[in-house]
Amino acid sequence: MKKATKKEIQALKEIFVQKYSDAVTELTYTNAYELVIAVALSAQCTDKRVNLITPAVFQKYPTPKDLAEADLEDVKELLKSCSFFNNKAKNIIAMAKRVVEVYDGEIPMNEKDLQTLAGVGQKTAHVVMIEYTGANLMAVDTHVFRVAHRLGLSDDKTAIATEATLVKKFKTDLHVLHQAMVLFGRYICTAKNPKCDKCFVTEFCKTKETFKV
Repeated sequence: MKKATKKEIQALKEIFVQKYSDAVTELTYTNAYELVIAVALSAQCTDKRVNLITPAVFQKYPTPKDLAEADLEDVKELLKSCSFFNNKAKNIIAMAKRVVEVYDGEIPMNEKDLQTLAGVGQKTAHVVMIEYTGANLMAVDTHVFRVAHRLGLSDDKTAIATEATLVKKFKTDLHVLHQAMVLFGRYICTAKNPKCDKCFVTEFCKTKETFKV
């Protein structure tokens, strides 16, 4: 597959930043604690599904202290329609316990400390910081990975490597570009039957022939 040129990368960046400058996560939350839970639950689960699940969780366990003292089986029951709900239930309780014990009930808002919380890896930490603080970070989910490859921005085999490549190529406005590529991949450059007729960057697409545009 052909790689995007420096000129194309700059043009794509400008288009995405302009079109998605106000974009935010589609996960519903009101504070950092709720955001961490929502992002953790969204791994291999749709935002739509997570938004159906979290209101009951947030209502029953409104603070890290409440969740830290929760019964595992009760939390599992609340999460049962979410993928990998058994593990996620254990993780969010463990996360809450650490937040209470180590961070005085406040979600730490830096990458290193966030990643000490159960169920919070690099991608989750980055998504939380992008959304909550506008940090100049990139996070690569399935949508960003697909878009990056179809537009010739990356030919890396893993999400972590793709993230490093995108950071190197874009440098700035990474928080906007992350949200842009997520939404673009979710609604236009979809995995199956991409909506090429609605695409506004077709001139930069390296996989057009695949979809017979």
